[in-house]
Amino acid sequence: MNNEASQIAEQTYSSPAGPRPALNRVPEVTMFFWVIKVLCTTVGESFADYVNTSLGFGLTKTALLFSAVLAAVMVAQFRQRRYVPGVYWLAVVLISVVGTLLTDELTDGQQVPLWISTTVFAVLLSAVFAVWYARERTLSIHSITTPSREGFYWLTVLVTFALGTAVGDWTLELTGWGPGSSVLLPAGLIAAVVAAWKLGAGPVLSFWLAYILTRPLGANLGDLLASPRNEGGLGVGTFGTSAVFLTAIVLVVAYLTRTRKDQTEPAYRGSAADVAR
Repeated sequence: MNNEASQIAEQTYSSPAGPRPALNRVPEVTMFFWVIKVLCTTVGESFADYVNTSLGFGLTKTALLFSAVLAAVMVAQFRQRRYVPGVYWLAVVLISVVGTLLTDELTDGQQVPLWISTTVFAVLLSAVFAVWYARERTLSIHSITTPSREGFYWLTVLVTFALGTAVGDWTLELTGWGPGSSVLLPAGLIAAVVAAWKLGAGPVLSFWLAYILTRPLGANLGDLLASPRNEGGLGVGTFGTSAVFLTAIVLVVAYLTRTRKDQTEPAYRGSAADVAR
């Protein structure tokens, strides 16, 4: 009984108008969610390459730089009491860069084989899921209403980006596919996950499988755009690809901020001052 009461208390905020349900700190999973996720993933690949290679920062310095910026943004994210599109998606963009750099540092900096990186990140992801479920009894992103659950959520997101990078790079290493054909495999696997979900597969499992697979999809799409034409790409370059996709992210996030089409919190009829808090 006490446990039930504590769970109820954890899921509510008090206000002058009485208790109200806690607000979800992440967006609703709509088409906008997946579009921005792929855009963020592409930026993670292309912008990391641009800063690391074109600007000559090097892997380690680039990783430290973006990790510091990510830490500052995560502080801002955890201070929010509800989902704020600009802060949330900025965090995802930075995590996509940091997750990419984690795998690249292991592969290029420490010469760790991609199959080992893939195995390590897969085991780590399983461990995060296990601890998350043992503590919260749910892995659903529709209940990210407490700092504890949000912590597990962001840790999972970071590991999925690192795992997706390792899986995608390993696949390319094994197959030798070019930038164009490499987009087809993750796209096909995502389509298979969607079909399985439509046929009754668990929504939580389906979501996280698709989330992992969007990483190699976005990365391969970035490679297709950025790679020179003589290597099978479109020749846009890492800077051009990053600029185009960052602009698209800003436009979509601005639209969502104005329309609130991906908000998940329940309606609450309180004072304007209380809602602002």
